[in-house]
Amino acid sequence: MDNSGLIWGKDTSYKQTVFANYIGGKTALVAQGGGQRSIFTAGVLDAFLYSNFDPFDTFYGTSAGALNLCAYLCRQPEIGKSFLLDLTTDDRFFNLFSFIRQKHYIGLDWALDQICAPPYKLDIDMGRYVLQNRTAYAAVTRVDTFHDKYLPMLQNDWLEVIRATCAIPNLVSRPVNVAGDEFVDGGVSASIPLQEAWRCEARSIIVIRTELPESFEIEGADPSVKTQDIDVHNIDDKEAWYQNSIDSLQLFWNEQVDKGKKSVEEFIDDRLGQNRLNNEKSTLDLLNGGRWLFGADNVYRLSHLLGNRLDAGLADMLMVHYQTYALTQAFIAKPPPDCFVMQIVPDEPLRSSSLMSSVDDLLFDYQQGLNSGYRFINEYQSTLNCKVMR
Repeated sequence: MDNSGLIWGKDTSYKQTVFANYIGGKTALVAQGGGQRSIFTAGVLDAFLYSNFDPFDTFYGTSAGALNLCAYLCRQPEIGKSFLLDLTTDDRFFNLFSFIRQKHYIGLDWALDQICAPPYKLDIDMGRYVLQNRTAYAAVTRVDTFHDKYLPMLQNDWLEVIRATCAIPNLVSRPVNVAGDEFVDGGVSASIPLQEAWRCEARSIIVIRTELPESFEIEGADPSVKTQDIDVHNIDDKEAWYQNSIDSLQLFWNEQVDKGKKSVEEFIDDRLGQNRLNNEKSTLDLLNGGRWLFGADNVYRLSHLLGNRLDAGLADMLMVHYQTYALTQAFIAKPPPDCFVMQIVPDEPLRSSSLMSSVDDLLFDYQQGLNSGYRFINEYQSTLNCKVMR
């Protein structure tokens, strides 16, 4: 079935008559993470705010994607942009050389403190009023099981929930405790949490991406960087794969963990060999791209710089990340017939990195987000008109 599509600033790729069949059911908005690359998401959501556009019934976000959704629900345009442009570029948030030399973790607590006070203060009361009977969730990963979990946003513990979904392993000092459980970044187990939206009966799923889909990858990309370790085309097409999500994978890890750890460590060592820190540019290149804040393999490279070898917990996280991402790619490539997945993507690969991006690159990607957001609004309204006329 043609029940998936793409929309970007300059064009589209979907069948409007098919998309129209799914509008009217439960609609979910899903925001991928990506660190500073999420400024694209901020642009998309600001386009929605400037257009008074909100047809959604439920919201799911991971890491910076969850924070952007909070700003959207609080009806505060440019707060997400300002957070990424002003706060995450500040040395108090992250300084690579302080991290390497003194193991200074990212200043996540400092940055989140800023959104509790002017001029970045989130209007949580407004967000709750706007949300009303709808639902909004941040994806997190349980430390003890590596299972994905979805914590309600904008409740009394909203700040701890945001802290948990942004808690990058090895780059924050400790996991985040919420209601007695410990969590780290949702990008470990649910970098794009659209399967959860489907499990909760969303049938029109709109996904804001901070990377181009695989079919859109430009020529010249490094072929040695693999985003998955299994063939998504060979995944069983039964709904149980998606309903059980990480549960199915846990059985696999129990049988394969020793072999997997060895192959992962070999992979990391190979990548390290290609990225020696000979000068400042190669240092910065470590931080380009990635579905985690830094990209899964780059988290381990930074750990390597500190003299830390790959331990069992980190190896498990890396494997879970790649495998769950492969399942997500399979879901997007062939969604269940009872839902439509529409991806909002940039016109071209984002210029910003997950961190240490230039102001010019961040502003460029924000504009890409605005363009794609406005294009989606036009296409959505056109599809509604098509549905009415049928």
